Amino acid sequence: MKVACIQMDMMFGNPDENFKKASMLVTQAAKEGAEIIVLPETWNVGFFPRENLAELADRNGMITKEVFGFLAHQLDVNIVAGSVANLKEDGIYNTSYVFNRRGECVAEYDKTHLFSPMEEDKYFRKGSHVTTFNLDCNIRCGVIICYDVRFPELIRTMSIKGLDMLFVVSQWPLIRSEHLAALTKARAIENQCFVVCCNSAGKAGETVYGGNSSVHDPWGKVISHADGNREQIIFADCDIKELKGIRESINVFADRRPELYDVN
Repeated sequence: MKVACIQMDMMFGNPDENFKKASMLVTQAAKEGAEIIVLPETWNVGFFPRENLAELADRNGMITKEVFGFLAHQLDVNIVAGSVANLKEDGIYNTSYVFNRRGECVAEYDKTHLFSPMEEDKYFRKGSHVTTFNLDCNIRCGVIICYDVRFPELIRTMSIKGLDMLFVVSQWPLIRSEHLAALTKARAIENQCFVVCCNSAGKAGETVYGGNSSVHDPWGKVISHADGNREQIIFADCDIKELKGIRESINVFADRRPELYDVN
């Protein structure tokens, strides 16, 4: 399965231009043979305009669904459309949408852990559900958004039900790039799954985003990595057949002791 991460440098507070650029980059990745194409966090507006966020947000994901549903079907690819600032009836959410090759929206996830140091929790509402889905030949996938990766309980909740590939879509700052590398590697090893991390590039205000998008295999080995924090597309071939042998050689799920765990 050939996966592409679009390490996009979006225009802050300019969704029209960002939709045009994202569409162009998705098309480019598809032409280079990608089967699953991933975008970063809140690429439609950047992270994140406070004064007019509601005006800039996608309403119920309508534009995202229309644009990327069409592209997924037209290009015959799966698209993990990063996340978008999304205006729903009860407030603004940081929402990820996933589309299969037929252009159907097969998953919707609202970010559950909001980054309080940048006051995300004051402008967005918290999501309330875990999201898993299947792509192509029953590849079991999950998606999380940026800060979520610091909460292993969330990913383990997915993985104990079976998880082949985890998508991490983010706008992670350059200053903490080492954290992102360590956390994504750990999530791959402990959950024995491929971890596909698509981070943003560029700058918003005083924040420089870290790029360094990567794909880890279930051993934690980096099989693809971006060259720094410039805008680029990286590709990785993920052999799902490897999972069975890895899980049989070190069967952490069979050896779990859930009766001893108390994480509340």
